[in-house]
Amino acid sequence: MTKTNQNIVPHLWYDKEAKEAAEFYTSVFPNSSITNVTTLYDTPSGDADLVSFELWGQKFMAISAGPYFKFNPSISFFVNFDPSREKDARDKMNEVWKKLAEGGAVLMPLDKYPFSERYGWIQDKYGLSWQLILTNPEGEERPTIIPSFMFTGDKCGKTEEALKFYLSVFKNSKQGNLVRYPKGMEPNKEGTIMFSDFRLENHWFVAMDSAGDHEFNFNEAISFMVYCDTQEEIDFYWGKLSAVPEAEQCGWLKDMYGVSWQIVPREMDEMMKNSTPEQIERVNKAVLKMKKLDLAELQRLYKG
Repeated sequence: MTKTNQNIVPHLWYDKEAKEAAEFYTSVFPNSSITNVTTLYDTPSGDADLVSFELWGQKFMAISAGPYFKFNPSISFFVNFDPSREKDARDKMNEVWKKLAEGGAVLMPLDKYPFSERYGWIQDKYGLSWQLILTNPEGEERPTIIPSFMFTGDKCGKTEEALKFYLSVFKNSKQGNLVRYPKGMEPNKEGTIMFSDFRLENHWFVAMDSAGDHEFNFNEAISFMVYCDTQEEIDFYWGKLSAVPEAEQCGWLKDMYGVSWQIVPREMDEMMKNSTPEQIERVNKAVLKMKKLDLAELQRLYKG
């Protein structure tokens, strides 16, 4: 299995704005581009745009598929501005913040905090939230953009358990930093996770508990696509991660913490990019009828 590929890709669900949002994000972040746009016709949500794009080296996928799910801050994206990598890190950070702020909402102002020289949390005009941080260059180097989980409500206090679970499921995984809440940080309970980062399939994530009065939890607006090379891999991840039978649909599943994943054959990317409209339609129709994806059946239909 080639490890140069990004094996876990964040997937963003929009009502109608996937293409517009991808164009916006690629204008905000340096070294970014849209890599592919495919339209899927006659899905349960009507015609849906599927957009692949890269932001500062991090691959993303977005879909316009109806007004069913709304972004919330339970999953956000950390953006590391590292002065040892970017000579004008602080200026770049201010510039990105300014662009994301247009039509958006500030969750934590861009300022100095005990944990960082400069940090801010912002929700952009599409509702997606970003945590911008001026990274301490002394620390171990991290990727520029890292997905972040915030365990709230009935899931608060489960970050550590979830970490151990994910590290046991995914290959090439590793625990990074782990900082616990000290005494006196109510409503957060002493000993729960204030900040942790970890690597799954060579891909970094951040996770924390937050006992604040949040009106949100994980949902399907942000899911994570796990690219698999074989049916055995698909079966393995499906068996380990799926915990909500009624959420199983078209390769999507929900784990025991409510996080959504899509277990997909890597070939699906090629099938969507280098195909005739007839091939795309055949494959898409089949996917809509499946729960766990059947790679051999999709290959057969693709070849027609």
